Amino acid sequence: MPHEFLLYGPKPPDVDPDEFESWILFEDDDLLVIDKPGWLVCHPSKRGPLSSLIGAARSHLETDRLHLVARLDRETSGVVILAKNPEAARKYQMAIESRRVRKIYFAVLTGELASSARVDLSIGKCTTSPVYSKMRVLAEGDAKDAVTTFTPIESSSGYTTCRIEIETGRRHQIRVHAEWLGHAVAGDKLYGPDEQLFLEFIEQGWTERHAVSLPIQRQALHCLQYTFDFDGESQVFTAPVADDIRSLCCDKLGFSALTAN
Repeated sequence: MPHEFLLYGPKPPDVDPDEFESWILFEDDDLLVIDKPGWLVCHPSKRGPLSSLIGAARSHLETDRLHLVARLDRETSGVVILAKNPEAARKYQMAIESRRVRKIYFAVLTGELASSARVDLSIGKCTTSPVYSKMRVLAEGDAKDAVTTFTPIESSSGYTTCRIEIETGRRHQIRVHAEWLGHAVAGDKLYGPDEQLFLEFIEQGWTERHAVSLPIQRQALHCLQYTFDFDGESQVFTAPVADDIRSLCCDKLGFSALTAN
């Protein structure tokens, strides 16, 4: 594995095909379910097949036909579901669209969240930010409904470990709602203390200013579990909390335990 600083640069390294196999959580004739690391983009990249998750998966399967059922932001780790054929893609995408799926995340939030919070606020594009992809809570225009429930697990040293369930799947939903709560995801360059950290990261990668401002090199957000409900039968995919988030919780913040389940 390349040095940690190289992983979190503007151009992270290519996927090691041998290491890719260790990321596979589940595979059958229809699905390939991956535990994505927090430094890798999902969608194809101009830098070649091994520079993205779906490119590496296509190389692994020796196929050009692969469908991304559920994606994650580059810096979010955890469960990613890929379908090997159109029929499987349609089945799982329709389950997500009809909300016959339970999506659970684990995060470290800034500040000490005292009690559970259900945020039912629409999200739309932030037109005042220099970052094109940035979203915000928005009550008008092209805003889409978004519902997120935050359940704190443990609070200490100005941080909170949190179990998060989303009922919808909007762009940056958890990060936007966490910012609105006043408890941004730890390490978030865009929705954290200063969005300029995001712009600087795009140009320069991880710098000394990032190290001073953020407790971890990427947003401490992990997709823990997907549970699909098909006619009363459940199909569950789970990815254990990533090592760098565990290290942040246990070593740097001094939490007594990491109870993500």
